[in-house]
Amino acid sequence: MEVALITGANRGLGFETAKQLLTLGYRVIITARNIDAGNEALAELKEVSEHVELMTLDVTSESQQKELAYNLKEKYGKLDVLVNNAGAYFELDGGWVGNTSLNVTQETLKQTFDVNFFSVISLTQKLVPLIEKSENGRIVNVSSIMGSCGIHADLNGGMADVKPLAYDASKTALNAFTIHLAKALQHKGISVNSVHPGWVATEMGTELAPMTIPEGAKTLVDMANDKTGSTGKFIHLGEELPW
Repeated sequence: MEVALITGANRGLGFETAKQLLTLGYRVIITARNIDAGNEALAELKEVSEHVELMTLDVTSESQQKELAYNLKEKYGKLDVLVNNAGAYFELDGGWVGNTSLNVTQETLKQTFDVNFFSVISLTQKLVPLIEKSENGRIVNVSSIMGSCGIHADLNGGMADVKPLAYDASKTALNAFTIHLAKALQHKGISVNSVHPGWVATEMGTELAPMTIPEGAKTLVDMANDKTGSTGKFIHLGEELPW
């Protein structure tokens, strides 16, 4: 049975991705920062399959990252799929429309990058030795179309007025990590891809979003389950997006 780890999976896209992977026959480890919220999610997922487990993880805590990697090694000896789903947004009081490049604070930049970029690199580096034990390792980095420099470069396009710098830049940096890591692991047969779920009606996406959570999770699940060896891509519903 293949083993998949999903960070930030007590709600939203992470929870739905876990649910769908369980129905596909995976053994799924979900992580949550809040143990109570994690246990609530775990109870719901156990109704789908008994092959699910909760591990506590604040993605910004290196000590918890190390403990997680140790527990995975001791219990499973490998990891087939890593879905770096945990993310955060701190700008504009929760709103999306606007340009913060003239007023974003250093604190907001550091907070955002700590969760969306630095923690992803740190955790992934600790888990790569376990992914190398898989016959077909996959790493899925949950990015956003808002990290696309190609799309933002069109100053009159559909994203022209959506410019929260900290969030956008953190996802752009995450995409760069995807490209670099894909090359680093290419000879080891491990695929590394970024995904854009879409504008999804999660707590972060708001109720205005046109896509449901199951629809948004589809790209994550498809890439987590993709054993074709496709790597170094930025994908939304099977289509490549501009970096």
